Parts: sequence; structure tokens; C-alpha cells
Amino acid sequence: VQLVESGGGLVRPGGSLRLSCAASGITFVRYDMSWYRQAPGKERELVATITSAGGTTKYVDSVKGRFTISRDNAKNTVYLQMNSLKPEDTAVYYCYALIDNDYVRFDYWGQGTQVTVSS
Repeated sequence: VQLVESGGGLVRPGGSLRLSCAASGITFVRYDMSWYRQAPGKERELVATITSAGGTTKYVDSVKGRFTISRDNAKNTVYLQMNSLKPEDTAVYYCYALIDNDYVRFDYWGQGTQVTVSS
């Protein structure tokens, strides 16, 4: 199983980035997908989640109205569109895949991609 993130980088405050996470080795359509982030000296934080069918999304309050999570099940890819970026969004962003039902529970992490918001 591999979750490979891309799209991180250095951006000025107010700018935008689009993160991608390409999954392989899993039946992607069955997994809820999330983005987490971890800033230096802080705990890992759930940023956004999208359900397996893509019908439900959830966001941490600090990114509501600025970030959008989406998925393309045909491409086995989940995205995080980040707009109006702030310095406090600086962190390593991780992709996370979870299937958890009455029969199975599996979860997987990507390796992370650095996002730095600075002038």
C-alpha cells in the first residue's frame, strides 16, 4: 500500500496550494480519506475528511471556508485545495486512508509533504 502526497511547497500568505495524494494497493473507493497536519512542536491535527462515497466532508474550524477536500475515485486520488493560506497553516501535511466497519479495520498514512507559508 502506498499513499504518495505531492503539491507542497513555499507560498506567501494569502496564496494557494493544491495537495494531491495518490493511493495504490487499496480499493480506494471503500476508504474514507483525510488530511492531517503537524506543525513543529505540536500534535498531529485532523484538517479535513471526505467519506468513501464523497458525499460528506468535514473540516477543522480553523480551515473552514479556505480549504476544500475532494476526491477522484477513478484516479485513486484525494486533493486538498488550500486558499488564503496563513503562516499558521505551516506544517507537514499527511494523507490518511481508513476503512472501519463491522468486518475490517485498516488504516494507512502517507509520508507527508511540507507546506510553508511565509513572506
